[in-house]
Amino acid sequence: MKNLLAGLVAGFVATVVLSALMVAKTMMGVMPELDVVKMLGAMMGTGDALGWAAHFMIGTLAWGGGFAVAYALIPGGGAIGKGIVFAIAAWLMMMLVVMPMAGAGLFGMAFGIMAAMMTLVLHVVFGAVLGGVFRALSQPGAATA
Repeated sequence: MKNLLAGLVAGFVATVVLSALMVAKTMMGVMPELDVVKMLGAMMGTGDALGWAAHFMIGTLAWGGGFAVAYALIPGGGAIGKGIVFAIAAWLMMMLVVMPMAGAGLFGMAFGIMAAMMTLVLHVVFGAVLGGVFRALSQPGAATA
């Protein structure tokens, strides 16, 4: 149970970091057409508010909780490595399932190759934060080791 709670908190924190990067990307004018929150809202037939809610639920519950449950099975040397591997798997699922469902094609090719590359980088950051926070919460003393 402790590890599940650590995973949920880590998923939330990683989603906050990812969201800040997404907002910064858009504010800088970098691929503003690639707006995952708007895509989620449109897929649900709602607006941005529910898109944001879905984004945080996915990051916290599905990815954070999933990471905690699958932790022992994920390849990687440590928690951060495991977080990155896990996040790359999540990215692949997004590229093969979510992007086509949103009308962006496989790997978001409707937006060009940069969409796939940018979302991969964002997922790697998400995974590193996910793993680091999870380690700090579930393995006391490991955060400084």
